[in-house]
Amino acid sequence: MLAEDLKNKIKELRAKFDGIEKASDIPALEARNEQLKAAQSDPDLYSDLKRAEQVNREAKTVGDKLGALKKMKSDLDDLEGLVDLAAEEGDDALAEVSAEIAKIEEPLEKLHIQSLLKGEYDDCNAIMTLHAGAGGTEAQDWVSMLYRMYQMFCDKMGYSYEELEYLAGDEAGIKTVTFKVSGENAYGYLKAEKGVHRLVRISPFDAGARRHTSFASLDVMPEIENDTDIKIEDKDLRIDTYRSSGAGGQHINKTDSAVRITHIPTGIVTSCQTQRSQTQNKEYAMRMLISKLVELRLQEQMAKAQDIKGELKKIEWGSQIRSYVFCPYTLVKDHRTGYETSNVQAVMDGNIFDFICDYLRKS
Repeated sequence: MLAEDLKNKIKELRAKFDGIEKASDIPALEARNEQLKAAQSDPDLYSDLKRAEQVNREAKTVGDKLGALKKMKSDLDDLEGLVDLAAEEGDDALAEVSAEIAKIEEPLEKLHIQSLLKGEYDDCNAIMTLHAGAGGTEAQDWVSMLYRMYQMFCDKMGYSYEELEYLAGDEAGIKTVTFKVSGENAYGYLKAEKGVHRLVRISPFDAGARRHTSFASLDVMPEIENDTDIKIEDKDLRIDTYRSSGAGGQHINKTDSAVRITHIPTGIVTSCQTQRSQTQNKEYAMRMLISKLVELRLQEQMAKAQDIKGELKKIEWGSQIRSYVFCPYTLVKDHRTGYETSNVQAVMDGNIFDFICDYLRKS
């Protein structure tokens, strides 16, 4: 590659980084970083372990982001200086610079995707609920397949996940499962998965080996432990306790500690059954209720904005977002973005990040 071509390539990367830098609001990040450092140096911080955990987690996230941005800027500066030196030394040196440019394209794209996560709750953990659609055992098996897919995605991303509620299928699979995903920008990424997922395959439960179409819905909401704008009064709640249910193993009936909370004014119901005590289950169910009420508020604000502005692109709650075809051909296609791949098995093994990135770029 000629030196001029390399210079043009670096200019493209520099322009992309400038956009990332602007979207990331470096001054605000640096100011927040200083605030968090001051909070960490406060000797009273660890008197409240939950707050200390939140502060330390955010400090790491902000620090890592600033570090990655500064390193990328430095790498680009270095490359610009190397091109002229390499041009004097010949083709081998230019080839080495070309290889160095190729190395930073992937981390630069990662920074670009992160810069798109500008939502108020994008840095929160995610609470995900999978529901089987009509179709009995076939749909319930589809839920178990999707649950495995998201668990494998979490493993690849370095996220942790915790099951909050589990209802086994009648014969196989899962009727519904709720789980929390914890990690950097978990909600920001996983919100792209909200909607209805469609499966087309030869059913292993059909003796006639016929092709079946099954549906499962995925609800994704941010985990919000406290929102000062959400006021919940005791009189508006109905709290029921019941015995945890499941098919055995980790889901076997244990105690009467499961908790279901109904918010009477809205009819929203949340429940948790997997924690060790009724108190812990109630705490998780309340967190989910706050998150659902915040989500409801966001929907109402979006609907109001649409009325004011006329047309507004919005999340289609419950819409079919993606099809997974196993037969008569193999294809996974996102109906919102058009992104697709024929490698169904890789997708089912958790390789969905490209789908998520394409959605973030185009939404």
